[in-house]
Amino acid sequence: MHPANKWLIGVASAALIGSTALWEGERLVPYEDIGGVVTVCYGYTGNDIDRSKTYTRDECRKLLSTEVKEHGMGILKCVKAPMKEHHYNAFTLFAYNVGVSGACNSRAIRLFNEGKISEACDALAFSPSGKPAWSYVNGKFVQGLHNRRLYERSWCLGATHPFT
Repeated sequence: MHPANKWLIGVASAALIGSTALWEGERLVPYEDIGGVVTVCYGYTGNDIDRSKTYTRDECRKLLSTEVKEHGMGILKCVKAPMKEHHYNAFTLFAYNVGVSGACNSRAIRLFNEGKISEACDALAFSPSGKPAWSYVNGKFVQGLHNRRLYERSWCLGATHPFT
């Protein structure tokens, strides 16, 4: 972790929580997502999901807050360059969807760590060839995922609240 990023430890701003909830949607009953992963609440995919249970909104909000903080900590561990809060928010939202490992091993984080900030933000949504990145499930393009990547890119580039 870059020393300048220590103030971000445990940060889960209302904007980050709200954006995560917006993109994930709320489902109180467990279901399989389009990739076949058992999911509940706001995109929670832990192996402790009780498929026979209907979760409460309070349980879902607690899971969301805990998971956003954990994903943010994962991002802070792999980012070696100073971050502003909007970078942290964009990369944490990205990690919440693709996993900390996927995010930390991404071209976007590599570019960010090299100090290529705008290129890193672009890499959240686009490959070097200009094709959509991180927008496929089982090899099939998903427009909703690409819309999310565009949102993350916009936030990373400094939009205070993308698309509003």
